[in-house]
Amino acid sequence: MTHEKTPFRRSFTPFRGLYDPCPPLLKKTYVVPPNLFIGFQPPDFPQFSAIDALKTGTLWTPFYDYYDNPYKK
Repeated sequence: MTHEKTPFRRSFTPFRGLYDPCPPLLKKTYVVPPNLFIGFQPPDFPQFSAIDALKTGTLWTPFYDYYDNPYKK
């Protein structure tokens, strides 16, 4: 299942030394929590229904971030 890219998922290319014995990792990916970008809760913050909130693990839709393994082939 592919999802659109979010601004919360970022990546970088790690440094690889000339004599590094390990195989190179071309790209490392990490997730920035969405709550870092929201300073306070606005009055009309969008919410999931009760059942969807239990499935996703959060009540508020902007805090939901689907985890997709970036290293899965």
